[in-house]
Amino acid sequence: MIPKDLLKALRQIEIVTSRLATNMLAGTYTSVFRGQGIVFREVRPYQPGDDVRQIDWNVSARTGETYVKLFTEEREMTVMLVVDVSASTHFGTAKATKGRVAAEVGALLAFSAIRGGDRVGLVMASDRVERIVPPRKGEKHVLRVTREVLGSQGVEHEGRGTDLAQALETLTRLSKRRSVAFVLSDFFTDEGDARVRFERTLALASAKHDVIAVEIVDPRDDELPDLGLATLEDFETGEEHLVDTSSPRVRAAFAHAAKRRREATRSTFRRLGIDHVLVRTDGSYVVPIRDLFARRARRARSGR
Repeated sequence: MIPKDLLKALRQIEIVTSRLATNMLAGTYTSVFRGQGIVFREVRPYQPGDDVRQIDWNVSARTGETYVKLFTEEREMTVMLVVDVSASTHFGTAKATKGRVAAEVGALLAFSAIRGGDRVGLVMASDRVERIVPPRKGEKHVLRVTREVLGSQGVEHEGRGTDLAQALETLTRLSKRRSVAFVLSDFFTDEGDARVRFERTLALASAKHDVIAVEIVDPRDDELPDLGLATLEDFETGEEHLVDTSSPRVRAAFAHAAKRRREATRSTFRRLGIDHVLVRTDGSYVVPIRDLFARRARRARSGR
């Protein structure tokens, strides 16, 4: 049985994101995320002007005539949603938690995909892989994917921390063919060995798949309000710290650390050639996603 509050939230997301996918993003999605592979169709005798690189030497040797391979573009794609469900995504001080925003963005992307005839799959991860939903088509399947992400909010998972490397390794292992993979996360990755592992697995995943980073940010991720003495809890470790938020130096140090962490993550995206879109919990997620599609469409037209 699905709890009533979850069912109500799911219904709201379905109505809004389905309409947005149909009215605002469907045409752009199809033009931007075309099938990115080719599949073998048949062989036929060589004709003047054919690309000699497509000659099928095995068939030509058997028949004594020159044959070439014909291929057709593969329209159907697989869209994978890699969603961070670590404890930090339960945080939100604006319109919604980061996890709720991830559910809505994921639903919008999933509805756009099925409108384009593609399949959608899901990998949910904290510091371990929490759930895998194999790719399928259809609105019922999209609702299941959305329900999984939405239902993860406020639920105690096996893991609390963030280790996207495991999720990316799972993506690479599961998806044998090239897919479009949207990674929805706040990208709160630890420094040191964990960071190195994340960057390495991200590089491997982006070499095989079209990886797009959807960074979900809350205003309080970047700056502390002046609340005087306050007890702050690290969602992922459970550690509590008494902090004097009235101190300008404390607030400046917090903002500097947040900025440095974010710049390091975005530098990694740039270095690997990964598209990045920023979604804030205190703003619209539609505009950033629409701008992402438009940016990729312009790049596709220019051949880059």
